[in-house]
Amino acid sequence: MTIPVSASSSETSGSAPVRVLVVDDSAFMRFTITKRLNEAEGIHVVGAARDGQEALTMLAKLKPDVITLDVEMPRLDGLSTLREIMATHPCPVIMLSSLTTDGARETVQALTLGAVDFVAKPTIRANVENVIDEVITKIRRAVKARVVLAPQVVLSNSQQAARTKKQPRPVQSWDKIVVIGASTGGPRALNTVMPMLPADLPAAVVIVQHMPAGFTRSLAERLDSVSELAIREAAPGDRLEIGSVLIAPGGYHLTVDRAGQIALNQHPPVHGVRPSVDVTMTAIAQHFGASVVGVVLTGMGSDGANGAALIHAAGGRVIAEDESTCVVWGMPRSVIESGVADEVAPLPRVAAAIEKAVRA
Repeated sequence: MTIPVSASSSETSGSAPVRVLVVDDSAFMRFTITKRLNEAEGIHVVGAARDGQEALTMLAKLKPDVITLDVEMPRLDGLSTLREIMATHPCPVIMLSSLTTDGARETVQALTLGAVDFVAKPTIRANVENVIDEVITKIRRAVKARVVLAPQVVLSNSQQAARTKKQPRPVQSWDKIVVIGASTGGPRALNTVMPMLPADLPAAVVIVQHMPAGFTRSLAERLDSVSELAIREAAPGDRLEIGSVLIAPGGYHLTVDRAGQIALNQHPPVHGVRPSVDVTMTAIAQHFGASVVGVVLTGMGSDGANGAALIHAAGGRVIAEDESTCVVWGMPRSVIESGVADEVAPLPRVAAAIEKAVRA
């Protein structure tokens, strides 16, 4: 299900302001966010709710374009509220998450349920102002996003018990390397693609998802719980292995050497992000050439286009997600329009396209 949403007035002359519903159990947060959002050009707060139940009663009447939603709330928590929003009044939702381990885990789950983005809330009130500009920026981005509801992958206890991961093995010269890049909408997309890849996929897989430090580990744990492949956050000294998936840690660029050993660095952001898809794709393309399969999923901007071009030029394969299933058709669009995409596939067919390219 796809619901297009109009652009904000700051980007489209003469259009109505972006209508925002603020949902937070903290009176201080509701007041501060509402005040600052109303001061921002092209944004208007149409309501503020104390919890999920109150928010749901306001939805039908207020019809917001974007919702900011606290993760931790009494009566009806953020995840339960998000499920109801997606079921009854789908619209772009930005989660406000704590920086705790539990907060990161719940935020990742929210992103797989359909939230388009998140902002990490500071633990000290005095620092709230520091994240308001980020909230404003993400609201303006979110209003241009599509709300795409993907099937949720949840394994039963019996399925979990029956699921066996193959023991990873070192990469050989004939093996393939799959590099997947994603940004806005990526956790939802990855939650669709990764469970569909088989345990005997003859490839090592690297994922670069635009996320800050502290959240990529929760993403890895979430994906590992629904995948036949072993998925974990990458660490220095790890090696590319068949049957293993490594996710670039938030805040670090990920590169590899000719032997397939992982290196992490904090060099300046590329395209304003770290980790960068281009950095990882470039490094892997330089060493593995035609053995590389590059995959660019939903996301804003053009990160991944340069790396995909290198993979294509080296004889590797490039797969881009089709516009019809992207939350934001930015990164895949840049790959397609540059003429280096060997295949364009909607999200439900991306895993099959990967497997086909790997086994070719």
